[in-house]
Amino acid sequence: MNLPTVSIPTVAIHGSSACFPVRRIFCVGQNYAEHAREMGSDPERQQPFFFAKPADAVVASGTTLPFPSRTQNLHHEVELVIALGEGGADVPTQDAERLIFGCAVGIDLTRRDLQAVAKKAGRPWDMAKGFDQSAPVGAIVPGALPARASAITLEVNGSRRQSGVLSDMIWSPAEILAILSNYVRLAPGDLIFTGTPSGVGPLNRGDQVTASVEGLPPVRIELA
Repeated sequence: MNLPTVSIPTVAIHGSSACFPVRRIFCVGQNYAEHAREMGSDPERQQPFFFAKPADAVVASGTTLPFPSRTQNLHHEVELVIALGEGGADVPTQDAERLIFGCAVGIDLTRRDLQAVAKKAGRPWDMAKGFDQSAPVGAIVPGALPARASAITLEVNGSRRQSGVLSDMIWSPAEILAILSNYVRLAPGDLIFTGTPSGVGPLNRGDQVTASVEGLPPVRIELA
């Protein structure tokens, strides 16, 4: 019996020839107040909720992606991504940052039309969020979180679409990790997308996208 050979997805580490092995990808939804409002939610009442992408959804910066199938409304969402070097369950908020290996910039690509259908039918979002190459991630910078005043932005063809600061988050990175660890045991290799500011919008074939968080290498993709 010939068993299949399966490769482990990885993300580049800034300043190193080594790569970060990706175990799982978790995302927190509507973690910026203005984005929650643009999606029709009340940020004053919204508790953090999570969804997942497969590990092999990661895409390196500089990649040209084929436009995804089964969608007429592909959206961009720039996010701060936390890479974990340690794990744990029921982690106290005050201890959560010790789990962090480093941080990167990510883009949560979303088939918004499929998401809308799933929401209306009360069905899972998997095919709207977890499709192939739906998680472009820039190089991970080892060390502490960026400053809370750091800018987070996204441009399409040189035009600014999304803009905010990390302090706009409803739930801080430490709180996100602590709450998520109540649901699953976090582990080394996990990536956590921490939410997106307002201004999410559609992408088209030929678009060039640059997502940035101040102090981190940007992630750039193009849609074929």
